[in-house]
Amino acid sequence: MKVGLIGFGFMGKMHAQAYQQLAMTKGKLAELAAVADAHPENARKSLAQLGLTETPVYTSLAALLDGEEVDVIDVCLPTHMHLEVCLAAIAAGKAIFCEKPLALSSEEAFKIAHAAESAGVPFQVGHVIRFWPEYQELARLADSESLGRLLSLNLQRRAPRPTYASGGWLLDHTLSKGAMLDLHIHDTDYLIQLLGEPEAVTSWGTREEDAGWTHVFTRYHYPDLAVIAEGGWNYPAEWEFRMGFDAVFERGALDYDSTRTPALQLTALGEAPRKVEVERAQAGASRAGVGNIADLGAYYSEIEYFVSCLQRGEQPAIATARQAALSVRVVMAELESAETSETVRVKS
Repeated sequence: MKVGLIGFGFMGKMHAQAYQQLAMTKGKLAELAAVADAHPENARKSLAQLGLTETPVYTSLAALLDGEEVDVIDVCLPTHMHLEVCLAAIAAGKAIFCEKPLALSSEEAFKIAHAAESAGVPFQVGHVIRFWPEYQELARLADSESLGRLLSLNLQRRAPRPTYASGGWLLDHTLSKGAMLDLHIHDTDYLIQLLGEPEAVTSWGTREEDAGWTHVFTRYHYPDLAVIAEGGWNYPAEWEFRMGFDAVFERGALDYDSTRTPALQLTALGEAPRKVEVERAQAGASRAGVGNIADLGAYYSEIEYFVSCLQRGEQPAIATARQAALSVRVVMAELESAETSETVRVKS
């Protein structure tokens, strides 16, 4: 599978390294055939840092499609550019991997999902937490009910201000919709995968004039289950990114803190807390140099899953365009709730 990668900022470099790792561990399942970026010289410097000096660089998707024969388009552009590029890639009949969030609005997200389904092209979205081992362990524990029914769940995702984004687009709410859509959506998407669509959401937080919602707390309304998620990126530059959760079951609890050792811990009723071992992809650390996450593991896993689906001639079933569009829709309800100070119904 020959891949054309569109956008070579932090996430583009993460994906490029995942394709490199695929080549080393799985043979030629996929190869990075070309890159398109509005700043080609910067892209060439970044490619050189990754040892990819022979990779051709174009300035747009159209130029790349004219110059290269590719099977896959991997979209790592700022969110407000996703709609146009995804629709063009769908029209070209390419398989598509698009970074999260899928689009800047629910309407745009479902437009992309409908176009991909109508064209029959494989489409996956980079909701990487679905592939994160600690979150997969929580899903396994909840499904098995080995500790009984899940009673409550509290998720956290907190980060320093994202000044690394090209042109500062993440801190312009007209381009990113702020921390709520770009950062907090990880937990919203995971909750939908784990528990299904909530009946309603109640959100509140802190807002800045240019950056939009920089910190949010959301209560997700599920019957007989207490669920809340916190996400924000208004911490100082020195703050250490952290993500985690506390899941309380009838007969124990599972908690995760990315900054702690051990990070994942299980406390069964009547037993001492113990470390939980999880299996993770041995993909090593990123050489991208910016961003919150250095571990390539789950990024490698999501792309390995996508490419494996293509090799088998199957549509991806995890993090599909429609699933990602639903996550955008729920976050849009959270935005409405925060702005109106009212609970907003999600299910019709």
